[in-house]
Amino acid sequence: MKLVVQVKLLPTPEQASALEATLHACNRAATYASQVAFAKDLTDRNGLQKEVYADLKVTFGLSAQPVVRAVKKVVDAYAALKAGLRSGSLGPPTSKRYRKAVGTPIAFRPEAAQPFDDRCLSWQYDARTVSIWTVDGRLRGIRFACSPDQFKTLVTCRKGESDLVRRGGKWFLVATCDIPDPEVYEPVDWIGVDRGIVNLATTSDGTNHQGRRLSRYRRWQARKRAELQAKQTRSATRRLARRAQKEKRHATHVNHAISKKIVSVAQRTGRGIAVEELGGIRERVRLRRDQRGTLSSWPFHQLGQHLAYKAKRAGVPFLEVDARHTSQHCPRCGHTERANRPDRDHFRCRRCGLAGPADVVAGVNVRDRARSAWVLVTAPALSP
Repeated sequence: MKLVVQVKLLPTPEQASALEATLHACNRAATYASQVAFAKDLTDRNGLQKEVYADLKVTFGLSAQPVVRAVKKVVDAYAALKAGLRSGSLGPPTSKRYRKAVGTPIAFRPEAAQPFDDRCLSWQYDARTVSIWTVDGRLRGIRFACSPDQFKTLVTCRKGESDLVRRGGKWFLVATCDIPDPEVYEPVDWIGVDRGIVNLATTSDGTNHQGRRLSRYRRWQARKRAELQAKQTRSATRRLARRAQKEKRHATHVNHAISKKIVSVAQRTGRGIAVEELGGIRERVRLRRDQRGTLSSWPFHQLGQHLAYKAKRAGVPFLEVDARHTSQHCPRCGHTERANRPDRDHFRCRRCGLAGPADVVAGVNVRDRARSAWVLVTAPALSP
């Protein structure tokens, strides 16, 4: 499996100035290459590289390998745009966002991330330094800092490109690491995980990871955003951007903590993890206007991603099961009815009288469906 390790660079002022000039030059070159690709409808890497190679070297002062990386970045950006248009994430073809995306060339911010491969970036692990190509020549001895676990992963598993990133005035390298997949064990049972808004995750064991603190934090951030937006100044706009990143990091931290706890319990007890397949739920669900902001900021997808990759890294089986009627289905008698869930918090079967917390019942149903699904998955492997 592929993971990324982010390390912090500690450049001197002179080194930081050279890195900044390099990042700006690479992104100006990528923007120029994007304009050429858009004007001449060049979507293949070789064709675009033949068209702009000389111009990028002479006009923008890039060496051969940085030119190749800039062209590759442009081609990948248009491939991602095409995939987004095909999936409908930019709306229908008649929408303003869709028309703008297909009607203008992709532009790169001056400080957008720039990929470097092993020909223009090398790591000296013993000295905890890196050597990187810049427009001012090769910079050697740039120190970096990371945790012991990150350093061990870098030394043993780093492979492929590393992205140079500037964020909040600080410099980072985001390195791609190819970690060998551990063998997935045969689960003795499953932990069903029901994801929600009020309760971010509820397991079939009855463990409840509430989202009230995150909801309160988001409401507080929304009030602060409204106050800053009312000022309509450049300073307020900069602070809005910083607050948005801070809120995003906080939600990511919460999801990391929840998923780490669930995976550790599954690994310790020899069980697998099952979640509901919630893809497209925002398009399927119709809510009141005052609830739309809550739904759009619901981080269920990220929580599912964290559970999936942490489970894979630990060798824990992971499944996604059908989400239909998990909160209305009785796990004891099988009766399914909307009236089985009279309100958000409670479940009571109209046929057999089974009662309990609605989210726990949903987690039990997810667990039961995982049991059946795993039998179907493993049956072909066991057949002669």
